[in-house]
Amino acid sequence: MEKEKMIDVLQFCAAQCTHCYDACKLEKEMDMSDCMMNDQDCADLCRLSAQLLERKSDNVDILLKLCLVMCERCATECEKHPHMEACKKCAEACRKCASMCHDYELAQ
Repeated sequence: MEKEKMIDVLQFCAAQCTHCYDACKLEKEMDMSDCMMNDQDCADLCRLSAQLLERKSDNVDILLKLCLVMCERCATECEKHPHMEACKKCAEACRKCASMCHDYELAQ
């Protein structure tokens, strides 16, 4: 996958994680603290990975491995809340991003 497309996927995932975090803050019926923590961690790793890709860092492969794991964790947590649209969208974005990170790893 070309670098610009990878950056777009990472940034979109970060944005969906941020939207999910915001929606979880408003949830009154259940404790969403695990989801919110995963959202923040995933968004941070995706943003940092995009920055390293953009500047052609030699360390991008290390961050994308972490990003793969974090995206999978975030998606798994979000999938526990199918009643929340933000969680569904976040899980989809995280799964797509994790798949991209996995494909990148295989291509190296």
